[in-house]
Amino acid sequence: MTVQPTAPASDATPALPEPIAGWLAARGWSLHAHQRALLATPGHALLLAPTGAGKTLAGFLPSLKALIERPRDGLHTLYVSPLKALAADVARNIERPVAEMGVAIRAETRTGDTAQSAKDRQRRDPPQILLTTPESLALLLSSHEAVRLFAGLERIVIDEVHAFAPTKRGQLLSLGLARLAQLAPAAARIGLSATVRDVDAYRRWLAPAAEADRVALVSAPPGPAADIQMMVPQARIPWSGHTGRHALAAVYDQIKAHRTTLVFVNTRSIAERVFQDLWALNEDGLEIALHHGSLARDRRVAVEAAMARGGLRAVVCTASLDLGLDWGDVDLVVQLGAPKGASRLVQRIGRANHRFDQPSKALLVPGNRFEYLEAQAALDAVRAGELDGEPFGPGGLDVLAQHILGCACAAPVCADALYDEVRQAAPYAALSRADFDDAFDYVVRGGYALRRYNQYRRLVEDEQGRWRALGPKVVRQYRMNAGTIVDAPMLEVKFKNGRVLGTVEEWFALGLSPGDTFVFAGQVLAFEALDQRGLIVTRPRRGAEPMVPIYAGARMPLSTHLADRVRAMLADRAGWQRFAPPVRQWLAMQARVSDLPGPDGLLVETFPRGLGERRRHYLVAYCFEGRNAHQTLGMLVTKRLERLGRRPMGFVATDYVLAVWSLDPVAEPAALFAPDILVRELADWMAETSMLKRTFREVSTIAGLIDKKHPGAEKTGRQVTFNADLIYDVLRKYDPDHVLLRATWADASGRLTDLDRLRAHLERIEGRIRHRALGRVSPLAVPVLLEIGREQVSGAHQDAHLVDAEALIAEATEGLDTPADGPETEPETGIDRNTETDPNVA
Repeated sequence: MTVQPTAPASDATPALPEPIAGWLAARGWSLHAHQRALLATPGHALLLAPTGAGKTLAGFLPSLKALIERPRDGLHTLYVSPLKALAADVARNIERPVAEMGVAIRAETRTGDTAQSAKDRQRRDPPQILLTTPESLALLLSSHEAVRLFAGLERIVIDEVHAFAPTKRGQLLSLGLARLAQLAPAAARIGLSATVRDVDAYRRWLAPAAEADRVALVSAPPGPAADIQMMVPQARIPWSGHTGRHALAAVYDQIKAHRTTLVFVNTRSIAERVFQDLWALNEDGLEIALHHGSLARDRRVAVEAAMARGGLRAVVCTASLDLGLDWGDVDLVVQLGAPKGASRLVQRIGRANHRFDQPSKALLVPGNRFEYLEAQAALDAVRAGELDGEPFGPGGLDVLAQHILGCACAAPVCADALYDEVRQAAPYAALSRADFDDAFDYVVRGGYALRRYNQYRRLVEDEQGRWRALGPKVVRQYRMNAGTIVDAPMLEVKFKNGRVLGTVEEWFALGLSPGDTFVFAGQVLAFEALDQRGLIVTRPRRGAEPMVPIYAGARMPLSTHLADRVRAMLADRAGWQRFAPPVRQWLAMQARVSDLPGPDGLLVETFPRGLGERRRHYLVAYCFEGRNAHQTLGMLVTKRLERLGRRPMGFVATDYVLAVWSLDPVAEPAALFAPDILVRELADWMAETSMLKRTFREVSTIAGLIDKKHPGAEKTGRQVTFNADLIYDVLRKYDPDHVLLRATWADASGRLTDLDRLRAHLERIEGRIRHRALGRVSPLAVPVLLEIGREQVSGAHQDAHLVDAEALIAEATEGLDTPADGPETEPETGIDRNTETDPNVA
């Protein structure tokens, strides 16, 4: 596939109509080369330009030009955004120049936040420009008015395409684009992004399969280098912790010194805590707000409006404000905790000085010492212009099933024609006819095992051999439940007598087998079973230790690109001089007592801790493959240790390290990391845990087997779980090759357990494992051991946790140079919530 020239010659740029030219001239503005290039590109195009380079204006200029020169009613341009907030912000930024130009062009939003009366009016009288999300587009395409609504569509603009193209939301949108290609075959597709790494993959995703080689690439120069600094207040970096709360006093000082600051964190729970902490420091009464996807719409809109008018000094936010929002008064971005990827960091720092000719200013505040290395790796990658991103995979069969039903809700469909259509979507280009037929049969009658139950019949065949929705109820249920985002429900933690200790995210239970123990509410509990309401627990025998202190579904792991950089940094001892003193000394101490992980192979340390009955033997592996892969590997390693009779007690995983402890020592760890562990142990683990059932719940919800919402009511997470578990057991017994079971396994082995990444790691390190048998814990192992039992505790439990941290650090550093910041940990407890997502979508 050839990449077309970056930009046509300036003299090839079409002349702008007077309203646009006059509007630009009145402001003393002129178009950038990439904006002129996109204006001159007649067909599909991918625009790559840094934040603040006017991507959105570039995407809309051809539409404004066409509508001014050839005024018309009806939908002309469809704009698709990954965020409701971004769609609303872009709408404001389009409406203002349109009003100032004095042209009769309507631009409106249609998202989950749009009033039903406005939606009804838009179907009857659509605006020329409609701004929406993938989910709302799917609903529009399921409407009987879809043919009329989209018949005159000329342009489709997909903003921040990197943010969702490789995900299930991207798969749903790609199927929607394939449908639009049938309704409006001449419509040009324009993708906008600042952080695309694999350009050809995105060009293939953007256009119909037959036209992928005709997608023009338009790129802008990089613009001024961002001003990014690492913040290490008082030369202190905690050994453990993830929020950067130790630095909030210095962050508050930076807020006071700037006009407007965005303080990014990685999860909503951390955002809530940081916001409270900043308000406790806010003696000056500065206007500081909070923004994340779980807040009510009116709260989010109020914060966005206050930011737009320059009424706030700071906003603590999550991924809900990652993308594209044009708030020119923001002059500083602070990233608390590790960024988890270079591309994510680029997106966030681009929110400061959102202009092409001004450098963004950002401060990175690592939460612990490994996060310092990750932040440094991300900083190096940004300065080198290297990006990362989620790879594309095959389209999910659950998403396909939802799309098939949506098409049949709009009009009768022919299976043969629909198969040809969906294969024009890049994620489904290699879809076999057998898989399509299975998905289609599932939508028609539920599949083999469920075909006798009328509630699973959704399509009926007409006299022409076409398939349509069975009735208004099917259409209504589809529209109430469409989309690919399934909120993770909360589960109660309770004893058999019904006493409830609290709630945990459902993902916490994914890896638990009966008999596993974990820490919650300051005590050790034994997992017994799952019912429709939650986790049934008991008190384990006296003196039992938690086998699985932390096991949550990680959605935001360390990127492979940053992991490679961290390994290389650790091996380059001459390069340590640029690190902060605590990190330099930490690594130097590690080199004295053990070894450092290298760019290749695997470093494994073993050492004992404790005396008598409390003696445990630890194995620490420095894999750097991300939390998902490490959690999976931890489960498999403990299974293998059981087979070997080593009496494993548990494990804990971070993005960087895996630690396992047992009652008996491990003399030869290589056998624990052999690639064949992904065969027998994996199958046993999957069969014993609740992971496949939990994943089936999500898959079946997306595929429409389980309806969460009903007219006037909504099922609770426990009701959904109960119904899904019953159906899962039926399908496992009577239809083990059911299309949704296959989709479940694909999800569990990829998105949740990162098996492909783990498999590649085990193959790479085979025969290259360096084992260091130590007499005590090493400095590099301290952070992961401090993660053991990190749960919300209070009072004496909290004090005991901190005392143990002090003792552990003292043990690791005995006889060595004391770190500059002393033996400290971040002053917080709580399960690491670095695994949440924050969609803020329709």
